[in-house]
Parts: sequence; C-alpha cells; structure tokens
Amino acid sequence: MKKPPSEEPDERLTVTPPKKWAVGVPAVTHALEYSLEETSVPRAGVTLLTVNQVDGIDCPGCAWADPSPGHRHRNEYCENGAKHINDEATSRRITADFFRRHPVSELGRRSDLWLNQQGRLTEPVVKRPHSDHYEPISWHDALQLLSGELQSLDSPDEAVFYTSGRVSNEAAFLLQLFARAFGTNNLPDCSNMCHESSGFALHETLGTGKGTVSLQDIHHADLIFVVGQNPGSNHPRQLSALEQAKLNGARIIAVNPLPEAGLLRFRNPQKVRGVVGNGVRIADRFLQIRIGGDLALFQGLNRLLLEAEDARPGTVLDHDFIRSGTSGFEAFSQHARTIAWEDILSATGLSRGEIEAVGDEVLRSRRIIVCWAMGVTQQKHAVPTVREIVNFLLMRGNIGRAGAGACPVRGHSNVQGDRTMGIWERMPDSFLDALQREFGFEPPRAHGLDSVSSIRAMLESRIKVFLGVAGNFVRAAPDSAVTEEAMRQCRLTAHVSTKLNRSHTVCGRTALILPTLGRTEVDIQCGGEQFVTVENSMSEVHTSRGRLKPASKLLLSEVAILCRLARRTLAGKADIPWERFEADYGTIRERISHVVPGLHDFSRRVARPGGIRLPNPVNEGVFATSVGKALFTCNAWEMPHAPEGHLLLQTLRSHDQWNTIPYTNDDRYRGIRGSRRVVLVDPTDLAELGLAEGQHVDLVSVWDDDAERRAEDFEVVPYPTARGCAAAYYPETNVLVPLDSVADISNQPTSKGIVVRLEPSGTGPDPTMSNSGR
Repeated sequence: MKKPPSEEPDERLTVTPPKKWAVGVPAVTHALEYSLEETSVPRAGVTLLTVNQVDGIDCPGCAWADPSPGHRHRNEYCENGAKHINDEATSRRITADFFRRHPVSELGRRSDLWLNQQGRLTEPVVKRPHSDHYEPISWHDALQLLSGELQSLDSPDEAVFYTSGRVSNEAAFLLQLFARAFGTNNLPDCSNMCHESSGFALHETLGTGKGTVSLQDIHHADLIFVVGQNPGSNHPRQLSALEQAKLNGARIIAVNPLPEAGLLRFRNPQKVRGVVGNGVRIADRFLQIRIGGDLALFQGLNRLLLEAEDARPGTVLDHDFIRSGTSGFEAFSQHARTIAWEDILSATGLSRGEIEAVGDEVLRSRRIIVCWAMGVTQQKHAVPTVREIVNFLLMRGNIGRAGAGACPVRGHSNVQGDRTMGIWERMPDSFLDALQREFGFEPPRAHGLDSVSSIRAMLESRIKVFLGVAGNFVRAAPDSAVTEEAMRQCRLTAHVSTKLNRSHTVCGRTALILPTLGRTEVDIQCGGEQFVTVENSMSEVHTSRGRLKPASKLLLSEVAILCRLARRTLAGKADIPWERFEADYGTIRERISHVVPGLHDFSRRVARPGGIRLPNPVNEGVFATSVGKALFTCNAWEMPHAPEGHLLLQTLRSHDQWNTIPYTNDDRYRGIRGSRRVVLVDPTDLAELGLAEGQHVDLVSVWDDDAERRAEDFEVVPYPTARGCAAAYYPETNVLVPLDSVADISNQPTSKGIVVRLEPSGTGPDPTMSNSGR
C-alpha cells in the first residue's frame, strides 16, 4: 500500500487509438493493482470474495442486478467494482494532524483525485466561522451544533436534506422520516441529476417510475437497444448479461455519439473465450447519433412501424394489447405521421437507410428491450424522449411481456431504493398517508425542493442549513461556480461521508464533516451485528453485510448519526423510537414493511438468498396512470442546435472513475492517459474550426443569460465522435452547464447538448473575470 500522495500528479497527456474491445485479463490486472495500492492482500481478499455474494457486501458502485443465488461466479464483480470497494476499504487514514497541516483554502485548490487519495475520515471535525481549518469535535458537540442550527430556523423549509444512492434503505427511510417529522419535504437527491427524466416519463405513461425488466428478461430478449449508455465503464457487469443474451440469439443495437469499447466486443475474464479467445461481439449495429437525436430516432422507428402496418394490416402492431391495455393510440398515430424524414435525419445525423435497417430488425423481433442511461436523461427533451421509447415498446406489446420492456439503468448502488424509501421532494399522498398512520404525525404536503431548486434557494439565502448524507453535491451539481457560491451562503453545511471530497472544501459559515462507516465495515450496535438492504435497477431488494473492521473507533453508522440527530432535534415532536431504531435495524424494517407496498415481513423475506423482488404492477397488466391504462403520447420533434463555429458538448465519465471521483487520470478504453483536461472532437470538425491536435483551448458555453461559463486549458484530441459534437469529462466540465439549463418537466440538469465554442487558451477575457471552473 502506498502512502497518500503529498503532491498532485503531473498531468502529461499521451493518446493512443481507442480500444476495440473491453475487459479481458487487463481489467483483472488493473483491478488488482489498484486494490493492492489501497489496502492489504488479506483485506482485498475479504472484500473481493464477498462482494455481491449472498450474505456478503453489496458493491457500492453501480446498481446492476446480481445473478440468482447458485448462478453467481465466485468473483462476481467488475474492474470498477473492485476498485470502488477497495477504494472505500483503503488503509489510508485522515486524522486531525491532516487538517492542521492543510487549511480549507488549500484543500479547495486540490484535485478531486488528490482529495480522494488521502484516505478514510476517522473523526468528526468542524470548521468554525472565520477559521480556515477543520478541527476535531466530539460527536455530542457536533450533533448538538447541527441540531441547534436546525431548531433555530424560522421555518423547517430553511433546511435541505440531500442524499446519494450510497446510503442503505434503512438510512434513507430514516432520513426522510426525520425531515418530514421536522416539517419539510426538501429532500433533493442524486436522482434529480441522473434519472429524474425517466421517472417523470414512466410515471406518466406506465404508472411506475421504475423499469419493467429482470435479468432473465435481458437474457431472453430477441432485440436489445442500448441507448446513451457505456456499460463497459459505467455498468460493466451488464456486459455479462448482454453476452448471455447474444449467446441465446439476441441482436443488439448500440445508439451513442461515441463508439464504446464494451459495446464493440466483450472479453469475459470469467470464461475461456474471454481470456484466450476473441470474446463476444456485442453490438450488431452501431448508430452513431448526434447528441440529442434519440427522440427523432424513435420517432422515425415509430413512423416505420406505422407504415409497415399500413402495408400489411394486422401483422405488425399488437392491436389486442393496444385496444385493451392502452389509451391515446389514434392521436399518437396521427401525430407520428407528421414528423418529417428531413427533420429525423437532421436531428440524428443518420441516413434513412441506417434507420430502416434497424426497423427491419424490429419487425423480425417479438421480444424487445430498450436500455438507456444518462445519455438520454440529461437532454433538454429527455422526458419526451423516454415517452417516445415507451410509444415504441407499446406499439408491439413489448411492455409486461417476458423478455421485453423498459430498462432505465441506474448508475449508483441504491439510488432506486432511495425513492422506494421516500427520498423524493414530491412523494405521493399515499406514501405520506402511510407515514401518518404509522408514526402519528402529519407530514408536510407541499412539494419540497429538488437539487436545482435547492441551489437557487441557497443563493437567495432562503436555505440556511444543508445536510448531505453521502455523495459529493458540489461536484455532482451543475454550474459549479454558482453552486459553490450558493453553498457558501448557508449558515451551516454538514456532510456525512466516508472520504474527503470537494464538497467539504466549499463551506457554509460553519461546516461539519461527520465520518461514517462504509458498506464494507462491520456494523455493531446495542442489538448486535446489523445488516442493511439495498435495491438494484431491477427492483430487487437484498442484504449487504460489512466484513471489515471499521477504519476508526470513532465512526458511527449512517443510521446511528441520523437517530442521534433526530432525538436531539425533534425532542419528542413525534412518537418515533429513534433509540430502538439505532439499536436494531430490524425495527426499522418492521416499520418500513407497514409503509412501503411489497415489503411486508421485510426482515425475514429479505434475509432469504436473493432477497425480494418488488412487485411491478405493469407486469401484471395494471397501469396506475390517469386513465388506468398505458398512455401513448404525442411528442413534438425537437433537436438541439449549435450555431456555426460551435459544437454540442456532452459530459461523460472516464473509465477509471466512479461518479464524481476519478481513481486515476487515465481512460484506458478511449486511449487517454495522464490527463483529464481533454476535449474529444471529430477530426473534420477540428479542421473546419481551424484547430489542431494537441492545441490547448478553453471551452466556453453559450447560454441565454449572457454570462460566460468557461472551462480553461483543455487539450484537443481528435476522436471518432458524431459530427458537430464533442465530449469532455465531468465534473471538470460541470461549470459549463447553466443552472437554468434543465430538462423540460423534470428539472434535471442538461449535461448532454451544451452549446460550446472552443477558444485557443489565452485568447479569451481575463479568467479572473469569468465564471471559471478551475
């Protein structure tokens, strides 16, 4: 294990051609190298041999489903999962001496990579007003300080309670219970910034905010679309499921502005063909679509299906299902025929022949699944896009059928569980009524603030206290300079965290860091050793049990922190047994079972191998929509437009990155090493813009408010992107996403389709006068 670096890594970019395949032996090697740099062989052995196993540790990374018990490999993890779990299990420690040596102002100039590499937080610390250092504080005093600030607010709505998908179901349920007993629905979460658009569209059209497919459905589909998604880096175990689907005869269509190695060919290191052979070709067709063209693509496919039905009446569409299970087909059918092919081709950048070839694949397939991720949901017209995907699936009855359905792929371990547990600023009355019956208090009914609205409220000093449970809000949010200014307006900011991140350096007048147990660590309370539960992308709820000794004797679990804070803050305001909850998490699950449908007898059922699959009424033919049926919708054609001399930028992860945290400055599959400040642009576009490979440029976003948002000093890399488009890594480019640039309806930030110009570095205005991200 190496010591934490004292200096930033020297950024020297080297570029090689992008990879044509993903995983294989190199992925195993890189995973082990990183793991052993972070921790010891015995500790890495414990984590890797128990992760994603029955009664083991649920991987804190992505939310892809596990194979059923008895069908899991002994090494049921991917490269990034191995890195993530041992990044948390690191043997490096941050003590009081670290904060004495490093003032907050200095930490604020450090990179995300350097901050993460310093190790685990070990004791609560506070930054007092007018101080530039965090200093130790006891748990009693820390929680008393936070409780006192909450109690001093003029209104409960002057606080926000943010969380990410790292938290357990038990902690998420307690957080929303505390917030609502306190008196507010201000419960922003990471879903606001990643899959909010999916939720709005699916609720409207199907009556559920969740996907409808299982892992078995993926295995047995005839045709799978993978849209706006990079499984090779973001959900690598999905490649195993796609491999199985291919071996069972499925065809796969990849839709993305960038060619992604994992969707070209997959070498499964758990199979002989993946080690000594060529692996399996994943995508049978690759549609290199323009950013923002997905809506037009599915409008084109839907028009082709209607025209095929006209030519062969009664043989293409599922009329029985449309008649009995849906509403709005006639209006949709009339509208779909008005979308001009000229507009479809302009928006997608594809040829009509390419789209018609995919249409032929659709006509040959009975069971179809569409998977999508943030490449779809972070567009301005993301909600209409997901609604159009639902139209596509409904036309041939591919909803509620085995081997078919809608598959929004969540990128964070328990982000779906957060919503199930009530982490949403606009939970329905049915959930709030159940809380009232169970706990005897009247929850607030007015909708609270989501992430974007919380930032606005902080800017306007309407929010005085920010409590973040897990996550890295400052780096996940858009408009970085504006977000940081907003956080600094708070009287108090507090973060429940395992490791140091950028959010800890952007402080309110007073700031707290409350260190917590990681998912890898044993959690012992008065009632004995505890386990927690999580929910994956396919609505499966299962256990996670830590195995390692805690990083410090001073760590508290998330459940314990929330229970102790609630006891101090609410002071008998509601009849909630916080002490019992802290002592025995089974008592939390008992109360959850009375509130959340499908989780009756929660503790006993979830402890069975494989856990619980939550019911999805859609798969029983029940649609909880406004009319009791699945809804066809009419979605206006839209596309983003970049003026001459500009490009459409998408932000994305590197391969060696988890959410906002890079593990190295490399992106192995894209051939990028040594630096993250790169912009990927099609060579023809570079020539037209008069730019050269290796040139240093500033990225300047164009927005209606006329404020200049500038990300400085990026190196130009010629890359096979879609024409008129560019790509760069987040969080470095979040500064370019205006706070007001949000998806229609869902209010989700639009990190895909940012209009930018590329200026040679040093030619723009004085960077001290710009809205700079560096």
